[in-house]
Amino acid sequence: MRPDPKDVLVHAQAFSATEREAVYRAIETRRDVRDQFLPEPLPDDLIGRLLGAAHNAPSVGFMQPWNFILVRDPDVREAAWRAFSRANEEAALMFDGERRDTYRSLKLEGIRKAPLSICVTCDPDRAGSVVLGRTHNPKMDAFSTVCAVQNLWLAARAEGVGVGWVSIFHDADIRALLRIPERIEIVAWLCLGFVDELYREPELAVKGWRQRLPLDELVFHDRWQEADARL
Repeated sequence: MRPDPKDVLVHAQAFSATEREAVYRAIETRRDVRDQFLPEPLPDDLIGRLLGAAHNAPSVGFMQPWNFILVRDPDVREAAWRAFSRANEEAALMFDGERRDTYRSLKLEGIRKAPLSICVTCDPDRAGSVVLGRTHNPKMDAFSTVCAVQNLWLAARAEGVGVGWVSIFHDADIRALLRIPERIEIVAWLCLGFVDELYREPELAVKGWRQRLPLDELVFHDRWQEADARL
């Protein structure tokens, strides 16, 4: 029996001005925290709220492909830091001159300093081999998992928790460290902890690495436009 629409639908009224302001503030002041974590552990109920926010993310075909590995063990975090350090030095050598110096000036100690790390993974088989909405784009499960990461990040900002996304790893190192099966995709290693300060602007903008692009240069109408042909 199909449920009565009156029992499953809610009114889609707009948020109040105060509620809207809070949502946009979380979006606009979210930062990638690399080093400013405080050592105070995160309470379990707070971690539960952040994971709940992640789990409420949209997913194509409602596949919910995510898993969350909570990493608190100091030995595991130290091993992850060593894997990061090896890859980080490789990355530094890919830049030249001032860029290499700027890269090496970034403080990337979050794995050691943050009291909690979360490895977010994607299970492509969770909803079966044929998934509504993924039939013609096999990346939709990974895209859905990234929505969970963003949900967690915005909830963390509202809770005064900093988040740093560490992406400088060899996949095989983290896979072996956390015993992640080959069929599971590693999407993100997140460092989490309380912070008492955040950069007013993204750190890479503050340090002159890259500035936020003007939005009007990124918006096209009806079809793709080259920069010199845009109106």
